[in-house]
Amino acid sequence: MSLINFIRAVWLRLIIFMEDILNELAQYLIENIILDFEGDVTTDTVRAFLRKDDSPQARALLQRIIEEQGIDELLLALADCLTAELAQKLTPSDVTEHLISYSEA
Repeated sequence: MSLINFIRAVWLRLIIFMEDILNELAQYLIENIILDFEGDVTTDTVRAFLRKDDSPQARALLQRIIEEQGIDELLLALADCLTAELAQKLTPSDVTEHLISYSEA
């Protein structure tokens, strides 16, 4: 084996090793992702949206918010469900691509 072929083989193994590490990092990030709401998400804001909707679903949600005296439980439950769904749909390659883009920015 020539020196050039040896260097190529070592370099290829190193690249594969680094890709494996990035994929492991990406999987770890997916497993630990948290979804949060920012901005002006208040009980009054949510109630204002729901009052514009006469559907049974909107009325039921508004009633539940009134019973729970706010939207804290709603936002926690929604964030948990969306986080789980997001984690199922993200792939390590999606996250790795964003990690690489971030590193190159």
